Amino acid sequence: MEAKKGYRQHINKKKLIILLLILATIFVFFWAINAGASKIKPKDVILGILGLGNPKANSIVRNIRLPRIISGILAGIGLSIAGCIMQNNLTNPLASPSTLGISNAAAFGANVAIILLGAGSVASTSIGEVQINNPYIVTLCAICFSLLSTLLIIGLSRLRYFSTQSIILAGVALSSLFSAGTMIIQYFASDTTKVAAVVFWTFGDLARASWREIGIMAVVVSVSLGYFLYRRWDYNAMDSGDDTAKSLGVEVEKIRLGGMFTASIITAVTVSFLGTIGFIGLICPQMTKKIIGNDKRYLIPASAIMGALILLASDTVARVIISPQVLPVGAVTSFLGAPLFLYFLIKEV
Repeated sequence: MEAKKGYRQHINKKKLIILLLILATIFVFFWAINAGASKIKPKDVILGILGLGNPKANSIVRNIRLPRIISGILAGIGLSIAGCIMQNNLTNPLASPSTLGISNAAAFGANVAIILLGAGSVASTSIGEVQINNPYIVTLCAICFSLLSTLLIIGLSRLRYFSTQSIILAGVALSSLFSAGTMIIQYFASDTTKVAAVVFWTFGDLARASWREIGIMAVVVSVSLGYFLYRRWDYNAMDSGDDTAKSLGVEVEKIRLGGMFTASIITAVTVSFLGTIGFIGLICPQMTKKIIGNDKRYLIPASAIMGALILLASDTVARVIISPQVLPVGAVTSFLGAPLFLYFLIKEV
């Protein structure tokens, strides 16, 4: 009886943590939608969300701020759960889309589509921003190259003499390889204006996605999150080792491949629409694991909320810190994530 009571308290604590993360995300949502160079009263912001405000408030809130915020929430959820599953499937706490080179592989595929296949054009703005006139080709190319990187990582992880540390080093090597490929494509591109715009595009920008692209991201992230939650017990079993999981009836190789495949698709779609956003997939699952534990029933949804919270807060800081100038959110997340990455790396050593 006492043990049952203790278990309930343990579970209630996890649920409370998830609830607090949700409340924190709601708070940051309203902070983000009120923040910006254009000063709008909180009342007008609320009315703007509902489409009941004045024309200026409606336009700023519904056409500029709201799509950016929803993009941040979706990208944060997607990248964080992708990192969570990669860390579980490779039994490596340093695994993530950025450290394994999957983000750079997706960015390379996007550059191939934009520069070589003509899927991007330069919009008539002061910064020469890239306008994706065929996002489906960009997404397809990003998915193909991210899956290629994933298959290489999975293949290396199955070699007995490859340790978990070696897998991370292999990911760094693949990341450098795809970065070099991106630079070569840009070097030989004939349109220097487009090259400059593509470089800007790779920084990561939540304002880039249109409502159509946000819809695609929402479908991919929702289906992937549902799949990961459906497999939560299998992931818990895999924590005890492949042999133990197999004895419990888990098809380890199938589950591992399916998880890595799904995580790669999330990364590819996010990168193709928003650019490279580093370290969310690394730091958010690690931070969440410290406070909620390794039970995937709670770690997966909590990591999703933490990812949305951190990315949304980072983007809001990027918008207000030197307003009216806006920093690339990818630069902010990398600046915050690099010290944490070194911390986790030192702990592993």
